[in-house]
Amino acid sequence: MTLKEKVKLYTTKTAIKGVLKVLPKISDERWLSLVKGRVYRSKNKEERDFLENLLVNLKKAAESVSPSVREKVVMNLINNAMIQGQPKRLEFAKKYGFNPPNLLVMSPTMSCNLKCYGCYAWQYSKKNDLPYDVCNRIIKEANDIGLYFFVITGGEPFCWEHLYDFLERHNESFFQIYTNGQLIDDKVAKKLAELGNAVPCISVEGFEKETEARRGKGTWTRIMNAMDALRENGVLFGYSVTATRSNNELVVSDEFTDLFVNKGAFIGWYFNYIPIGKEPDMELMPTPEQRDYRRKKILEIRRNKNIIVADFWNDGPLVNGCMAGGKNYLHINVNGDVEPCVFVHFAADNAKEKSLIEILTSDFFMAFKKRQPYTENHLRPCTIIDNPQVLREIVAETGAYPTHEGAETIVGCLARPLDKYAEDYKKIADKAWTEEYEPMEEEIATG
Repeated sequence: MTLKEKVKLYTTKTAIKGVLKVLPKISDERWLSLVKGRVYRSKNKEERDFLENLLVNLKKAAESVSPSVREKVVMNLINNAMIQGQPKRLEFAKKYGFNPPNLLVMSPTMSCNLKCYGCYAWQYSKKNDLPYDVCNRIIKEANDIGLYFFVITGGEPFCWEHLYDFLERHNESFFQIYTNGQLIDDKVAKKLAELGNAVPCISVEGFEKETEARRGKGTWTRIMNAMDALRENGVLFGYSVTATRSNNELVVSDEFTDLFVNKGAFIGWYFNYIPIGKEPDMELMPTPEQRDYRRKKILEIRRNKNIIVADFWNDGPLVNGCMAGGKNYLHINVNGDVEPCVFVHFAADNAKEKSLIEILTSDFFMAFKKRQPYTENHLRPCTIIDNPQVLREIVAETGAYPTHEGAETIVGCLARPLDKYAEDYKKIADKAWTEEYEPMEEEIATG
């Protein structure tokens, strides 16, 4: 890094620190002017618009969060992850020929206080957590290549005995925690408000009826109480929902999203049910038509609701297709197996034995990167349900192993029905891409 670059980074950091106290009062334009040039250079208009909206909403949220949350959002999530980490990322890209991922997902424990139908967590042994020293080494190695944003899942992260020490130890990074919310009370919320560098996202299945049908009686009330505690203590939080054939329309309805907007949720994550985990069932997957309906509703929510929403399967245009294989992210499971995606339960390497850089440059991960994007239509990004032949090719080519018993069904007995789904969805997605996205790209190209 040149002296000029170091001075520019220091100046940016100092300027951002200076606006912390007055952040809620400054204009959106002034806020974006501080971070815009350093934070994003994407040519993708939809990606730029999404990021601008995220940054503006983070500024607005600063009015109601605790001082520590405000500081960590600005200094860790924005300054470290999006600005100060860039020289390290550029150095990595120059050396290895590709950009490092933007986030890393880790499952340090599979212990859980619930056992929900369809959850893949139960497949792993709950007896042995990922060794704590390995967890800490992974974060350090990620920081060294400019990666400061992490997702903790499981299992139930709040069952992990090291959680608070982990967050405090890595206080220059920012974490999102997927949780069932059952263990979050006022005491926990106060601890998170003090730490400042974690956003819990609580899983729901719909309203009370749908959530308790899968998660058990009383879980809905505890979720609502947890959200109240987080809001009242100034902690950013969100919700997470898996769309199935039975709840797909419900979870993107005005009534549903308005509930969480009024609760104070900052973000909502949407996942398509994928036939993995306990008793995989293709009949639980939303139909291709339902998936497209959800895509349109997500765009509508973005335009009309005061909340950030993202759909892991329908937002391919935001990230230029599939994120897996270290292109944008990767997953390290409780055994240390490094999976290209939380939902792709195959691995070729283990984080207990290899460094993060060795894993990112492995034949297995490079096999994903050299094929991405799998199609010009980024509405069909996934190697499981949109381009299933790609996953079968990569597993066969690299000799990747299934990370739990039964994981191989996704490339075995489910291959034919997944091919049929991909074929049916292709017709719908290709029409949407031609009619909605190609004209937008042409308009951007012609100015």
